[in-house]
Amino acid sequence: MTQADRNLALLWRNHRPLAAAAKGAGRRPSLDVNEVVATGIRLADSDGLSTASMSGVAKELGVGTMTLYTYVPSKDELLELMVDQVLGERALPGPGEPRPDDWRAQVGLYSERTQLMFRQHPWLSQVSPIRPPAGPGLLAGREYLLAVVSTLNLTPHDTNTAALAISTYVDSAASLQAESLLIERASGQSHDAWWTDRSDLWETYFDVERHPTMTAIWNAGGFTASTNDVAAESYDYGLSRLLDGIALKTR
Repeated sequence: MTQADRNLALLWRNHRPLAAAAKGAGRRPSLDVNEVVATGIRLADSDGLSTASMSGVAKELGVGTMTLYTYVPSKDELLELMVDQVLGERALPGPGEPRPDDWRAQVGLYSERTQLMFRQHPWLSQVSPIRPPAGPGLLAGREYLLAVVSTLNLTPHDTNTAALAISTYVDSAASLQAESLLIERASGQSHDAWWTDRSDLWETYFDVERHPTMTAIWNAGGFTASTNDVAAESYDYGLSRLLDGIALKTR
């Protein structure tokens, strides 16, 4: 079995029939993969991703590290299982399940649940999305957005492109929000306080002649909101404009 085949078997462990255990095969396992994954997630949520190591999870479960390797072969595979597990926790409506009537509201549901997922599991922002785990959590999100966009009478190519554009925007922004939360937690300092500490930038170093647009917007009251409020407002603005652009393609 290749590593890719092994990864898929673990990711889809709860979605495919398992071979019956042979009689007389020895003692019943004291753990299962689901328990290992849940423990890794719990450690990462409470104390950071670094604590969800194979040795850290083994210690939390009260077993030897080598025992853990019989359930999950490596830290990389454990991380994949953790990521796909929390992706599935969004519980996005599947085929035939109730969902908002309007397609924009359906995208809004994806946005809300994805942002909540990152807030609850901010360590996700430290995991690269370039090669995501090819598991049920990932596919559930793809199926949901494709189903939403498929109601817009776009070409199949544009349907896929639009769905990817939405997920890229929402997921990236949610990841940045989670990273922001981690930085505030680690530093014990809000982002507004961080900028206040650097107020001498404006008094001593800022040249209004080199930055006339910034100066004009500042004088007009364009920079009055807090950093968190600005992030939320710009996110809503960007998502709305993205959906406007997708809607134009249907005409």
